[in-house]
Amino acid sequence: MHSKEILIQAKNKLLEKKAELLQQKFTTLQNIKELDVSGDETDQSVRNIHEIQSIGFNERCRMQLMEIESALARITEGSFGICEVTGDLIEEQRLLAIPWTRLSIEGAEYRESLEKKYAR
Repeated sequence: MHSKEILIQAKNKLLEKKAELLQQKFTTLQNIKELDVSGDETDQSVRNIHEIQSIGFNERCRMQLMEIESALARITEGSFGICEVTGDLIEEQRLLAIPWTRLSIEGAEYRESLEKKYAR
């Protein structure tokens, strides 16, 4: 089990990242709403491109927010920082850099090797 200090630092980072993502998502939605729906074909094409980019961004945000919520739940239930592949503790430096991670470096390398093996 990781120290209480690491858990507090990771939780704070998760909450900060969550707030940042929610703000970015809100700003993106506001920018889309402000785009002019009138105009010629070029203006409408530019708006469509922005909307498509916005959809992709929002999907990435949604996935990241799900990972953050999952990590916060793992902190609450006491399973935070345990690799889902190896069952070992995830390295503290890795947790502080990517607090939503579910894999240790070894676990990530193993999963990547399996994906390469079966991607053929």
